[in-house]
Formats: sequence, C-alpha cells, structure tokens
Amino acid sequence: MSLSTVLFLFLSHLGVGIAFTLVFVSRDAGVKFFRFNAGLAAILIVVGLAFRYGALGAADADQSRVAQLGVLTLVCAEAALVLYWATVGRTLASIRPAIVAVGAGGGVVAIVLQALAVSADRSLPVQALTVASFVSSAAMLGGACTAMILGHWYLILPSMQVSHLQSIVKLHIGSMIVRVAVVGAAVVFAIATWQPGLGPSFRHYITSIDGIFFWQRVLFGLGGPAVLSYLTWETAKIRSTQSATGILYVDFFTVVVGEVLAKYIILATRVPV
Repeated sequence: MSLSTVLFLFLSHLGVGIAFTLVFVSRDAGVKFFRFNAGLAAILIVVGLAFRYGALGAADADQSRVAQLGVLTLVCAEAALVLYWATVGRTLASIRPAIVAVGAGGGVVAIVLQALAVSADRSLPVQALTVASFVSSAAMLGGACTAMILGHWYLILPSMQVSHLQSIVKLHIGSMIVRVAVVGAAVVFAIATWQPGLGPSFRHYITSIDGIFFWQRVLFGLGGPAVLSYLTWETAKIRSTQSATGILYVDFFTVVVGEVLAKYIILATRVPV
C-alpha cells in the first residue's frame, strides 16, 4: 500500500463521479456549468493517472492484467471527457450526450476493474462488495461535488429553478444511503466470515488503536453527510440556495475526508468500507 495508490483511487473516483452526475443535471444550468465540470473531472482523472505507476500492486499476473486494463479504460474515459469539454457549446451538439455517456460509462467500467484488481480475495461475495464499494464511492463523491457546484451556480444564474438543485441533492442522498448500506454489509461480512489463522480479525482492527481510522471514516464520511444532506434538502425546499450551498461545502469536505480514509482502510485491511 502507498500514498500514490490512495490518491490514484480517490482522484479517479471523484473525477468519474462528477462525469456520471452530469447526466442527471438539467441543461438549464447552462453551457459554462457543463464545461466547468467536464474540465474539472478531466483534470482530476489525469492527475490521478499521474499516480498510477506503482499503484494497485497486484498479487498475481491476472490481477496485474486487470489493473492495466482498468488504467487503459480510464484513459479512454479521460479522452471522451476532454472531447466533451472541447466541444460543449460549440460543435457536435447532436452527439455530445453520447460523448459524456461514453466518458461516464468508461469511467464506471474502469472503477469496476480497479475493484477486481484491489480485491485480494477471489471469492464472489468479496469481489461484489468491493465493486459496490468503489462504484458507490464514486457516486457519492460526484453527487456531493456536483451539488455543491450547482448550488454555487445560482449566483451566476439566479433565475434558474430551484428544482434542479433539489434533484441533484436527491441523487446525493440516494448515493449516500447506498454507500451506508454497502459499508454496513462489508463490515458485517468481514466479521462474520473471519476464521482463526487468517490473520487479525476486522473486529480486532476496529476495536484497536488503529481502528480510529475506521471510526473517523464512519463519523466524517457517513454520519456527517447523512446529517448535512438532510439539512441541505430542507434548506433547498424553502428556496434558500445560498444557505444550501454553504451546507454543501461542509458536506463535500466530510465526504472527501471519509472517502480518502475508506481508500486507506481497504488497502490496509482489504475490507471495502
């Protein structure tokens, strides 16, 4: 495990998550909104790819090939996002939705391949939980970031309907609920399936001094967003977009802290929290 691996996973998940959530944002947000977010997603992914060397150290040749295929797929998604950024509001209007769909879809495939490469246990339940963890992580990161930026965009387009912000906040809340369910399932599975002789149990990890990372992950990455996303929803309902945006800034910070810790924990313990 290395810092480069944590940064590679975090940045690529955030970039792909932003690209994915763009599919759910209304065109009323304007060309500049989509250009800004597509450019941000592309930058995050390319910076993440800069850390790819030495990342995802695979246990065997098969996992190494999967990791390499994941990087190649992520590069293709990056190319699609750059093309979308370069053409949005200019040309190729009829196929731009297809371009962003390729970028988001390719990114999701890359994340699935990352999960398969990281998973040291070849059993289907562990691999399925790792895939679910990575995909839900990207969705939660992207939803929080896009909601925050969209809330800020009301300063640029004050006439934009507040229903657009409410829709993206709904998406963020939905992704947060899924994320909580996946983490809960992963923890229960790790504790229930541990057997003597397989190394330290996850129960021992979370009750030891090292478990502080897990509890910080739960507090900041799950508890914080659960409360803050609800407050954002209630604030958006009364059409106070500036207050909602302020809450979303804090919400995004807690999500970032939680997901960075989640990447560290999965690499340290192989439990996809």
